[in-house]
Amino acid sequence: MAEPGASVAYIRLIAFVVGSASLGAEIAAARLLAPYFGASTIIWANTIATVLVALSVGYAIGGRLADRWPHLRGLSTVVLAAGLLLSAVPFAADPFLRLAAGALGSLSVGGFLGSLVAVLGLMAVPVMLLGTVAPFANRLAVDRLSATGTVTGRLYAISTVGSLVGTFASALLLIPLIGTHRTFLVFALALVAVAVPALSSRRWLLVPLVVGGLFAIPPPGIGTDVRGARVIYATETAYQSARVVQLPTGERWLQLNEGVAIHSDYRPWSYLTGGYWDDFLVLPWLAGRGVPGRVAILGDAAGTVARAYGHYFPRTRVDAVELDGALSQIGRRFFDLRGRNLHLYTADARPWLTASRARYDAIFLDAYRQPYIPFYLVTREFFTSVRDHLRPGGLIIVNVGHTPGSDALEKVVSATLGAEFPVVARDRISDGNSLVVASRWPLAGNSRPRLGAELDPLARAVRSRLGPALAGGAVYTDDRAPVEWLTDLSLLRYAAGSR
Repeated sequence: MAEPGASVAYIRLIAFVVGSASLGAEIAAARLLAPYFGASTIIWANTIATVLVALSVGYAIGGRLADRWPHLRGLSTVVLAAGLLLSAVPFAADPFLRLAAGALGSLSVGGFLGSLVAVLGLMAVPVMLLGTVAPFANRLAVDRLSATGTVTGRLYAISTVGSLVGTFASALLLIPLIGTHRTFLVFALALVAVAVPALSSRRWLLVPLVVGGLFAIPPPGIGTDVRGARVIYATETAYQSARVVQLPTGERWLQLNEGVAIHSDYRPWSYLTGGYWDDFLVLPWLAGRGVPGRVAILGDAAGTVARAYGHYFPRTRVDAVELDGALSQIGRRFFDLRGRNLHLYTADARPWLTASRARYDAIFLDAYRQPYIPFYLVTREFFTSVRDHLRPGGLIIVNVGHTPGSDALEKVVSATLGAEFPVVARDRISDGNSLVVASRWPLAGNSRPRLGAELDPLARAVRSRLGPALAGGAVYTDDRAPVEWLTDLSLLRYAAGSR
C-alpha cells in the first residue's frame, strides 16, 4: 500500500529521473570504454549485458527492500547512494582503463581482462541500485490492490520515457557538448537532486552542491608515452578524442582515443614520413598507371597522404574523405594540409562513394577507428562499388594494420578483394602493417622509376617488397563480416603472448 502522505507525482518524477540516468549512463559507459577498447559490437554487448544483469539483481533486491522498508525516505536514500556512486565512476574508472591499456601493451592478458572487468564492475554497482527503484516505487505508489496494474503500468511507462530522454540527451546533446565525464555527472546530479527533498535533514542539501562541484575537475587526459613529446592540442570530437603530439624534432603525430596508433604524421622538413603513407605515392606508378589524374582517399585523418600528393603531384585531383570533420580542421591547422587540387569531404566513406559519379585512377582506403576497420568497408559489396568507380587500369590500395604476427585480417581483405579483382598483391611494410593492392588489370610495373630524386629510392624499395597476396582468408559480405571479432581475437592472442 502507498505510504501515507507520499506524493504519487513525486514518485513518478523519481521513476523518470532514474530511467533517464540508467540508459544515459549506459551510453556514457560505452563511450568511456571506447578510447581504450574500441566501440565494437563486443564492447557494446559487454556494456549492455552488465547493465541488464545489474538491473535484474537490483529488481530482486528492490522488491525485498520495499517490503522491509516501505517508506519514501528509504527510496530516496537508495537513489541518493546511486547518484553518489555514479558521480565517482568516471574518476575511479580512469586508472583502471590506463592499467588495461598498459597491460595489453605488455602482453598481460590477466591485467587486460581484469581491468576491463573492474571498470564494468564499477558501473554495475550504481546501476544495480537504480534497478531497486522500480519495485520500490511501485510498492509505495499502490494505494489499493485493485489499482495495482494501472499504477505499475504508468510507472513503467514513465520510466521508459525517461530512458528515451536519457539515451538521446546523452548521445546527441551531452557527450558532444560537455564530454563523457561530465555526462556522468549530469545524471548523478539529477539523481541526488531528486532524492534530497524526501530526506529530513537539511545537511543533505550539501550533496547536490558537492556533486555539482565535481564539474570543476577537468577530465583526466592520456599522456603521450613518448619521452620529450608534448601535447600541443587536444579535443573531443563528435566521434572520438583527438590530440596532436609534438616531438622535440618538431615532428607531429595525430593520435586518437587510446593513443596507441599514429593516424597522421607531419615532418616540417619533408613531405615523406618514413611510414606506410609514403607508399601510396609510388604504388600507382609501379602498377603501370603513371601519375594518377584523380585519386580518392577514404579515411584522410589529418591529411598526410593528401598533403604529399599536393606537393609531388600538384596536377592530381585529390578527393579526401574523412568522417570526422574535426580531423580535417586539425590537418589544416597543425599538419600543413593543403594542395592546389585538394578537395575535402566530411562524410562516411561508403555512402559518399556510392553517391559519387566520379571515376578514379586510384582509391586509397585507410579508415580505422582503432583498433577496428569498419566492417562495411571490407565487404564484397563495398569492393564492387570501388571497382565500378575505377577507370580502366585503376587500382585500390587498402591499408591493413594488425597486431604483430597476426595475418588473419590481411588474408580476409585479400580474399574479399580477390572476389572482385583478378589481381591482388601485397606491400608488406612491417610485422604489423601491409598495403593490399588490387586491380582488374595486370600490375605491369615500371622497372625504372622516374619520379625524381626523393621518390625514386622509395619506389625501388616498394618494388622489392611487392609480392603475391596472402591466401586462405574468407570472403566477407555485408551480411557476414565479423571484423571486430577477428580483431579482438588477435588482440587477446597477442596479449596472451600467443601468435
